[in-house]
Amino acid sequence: MEILTYFEQLSGIQWVAGITLLFVVWFLPAILAFFFNRKQLRIIAVACVPAGFSIIAWSGLMLWAVTGNALNRFRRVKA
Repeated sequence: MEILTYFEQLSGIQWVAGITLLFVVWFLPAILAFFFNRKQLRIIAVACVPAGFSIIAWSGLMLWAVTGNALNRFRRVKA
């Protein structure tokens, strides 16, 4: 019950900051996909919603967002 008393003591600004931080972390794969993997940004953003409940799925999205097009960037063109 100590956790309930902790949440009761928070001010409105702390609630807003905490919820904002939660959403930034939840949608971090989509934010990174915006910079690294723009072609699949929409799919990654939609997949963030259910993946936020699972650390494994969220980690997979992080990898996809950062390295999704890495193979195409570094693949050598055959002449």
